[in-house]
Amino acid sequence: MLERYKMEKFSNLKSIPSYLSLQNIDTDMIIPKQFLKTIKRTGLGKSLFYEMRYDENGKIINDFILNREPYNKSKILLTGKNFGCGSSREHAPWALSDFGIKCVISSSFADIFYNNCFKNGILPIKIDDKVVLELAEYSKRKEEIEINLEKQEIKYGNKVIKFEVDAFKKKCLIEGLDDIALSMEKISQIDNFEKKLIKDKPWLLKND
Repeated sequence: MLERYKMEKFSNLKSIPSYLSLQNIDTDMIIPKQFLKTIKRTGLGKSLFYEMRYDENGKIINDFILNREPYNKSKILLTGKNFGCGSSREHAPWALSDFGIKCVISSSFADIFYNNCFKNGILPIKIDDKVVLELAEYSKRKEEIEINLEKQEIKYGNKVIKFEVDAFKKKCLIEGLDDIALSMEKISQIDNFEKKLIKDKPWLLKND
């Protein structure tokens, strides 16, 4: 029997951020279609941004940001606008998470990708373009920034920037609740419903 994936709780996050300046990075750029055969959430990190990280012979492109120290250990990714557009593949946040990315900061996201992030333990933060660029400039210092989800703050240097996030999505990240875990919280109600159904309408369970 396969062990069910358990989403990690999102706590305060500190990391040197990495910056991808490209706009409209779609899900095929995040994880190309040839890597979608698996249904496992692990093992995809090595293929994240494959066509940007490796050349035609599969050799690492040394000057790509996520191949360089210390950015290859970044947990926070800064990106251009409309990140995660294209197809709705959930493998995209799987690949980001498996690589170690726990937070993506951009001025805008594709809706499906944005929602998929929360379901896979990644915090997508929407902030103004000017702040993204300021954080990108700060990333050159190779100093950590801090994400405080509870207070909805980004701290860097002597600055603190507030960000908005849906209250329910915030709760799910902090408590490590994906869709299945949310359902399991109501397991007693589900059991009671099934017992009542068996008692009141037993014919529904008969097999012809």
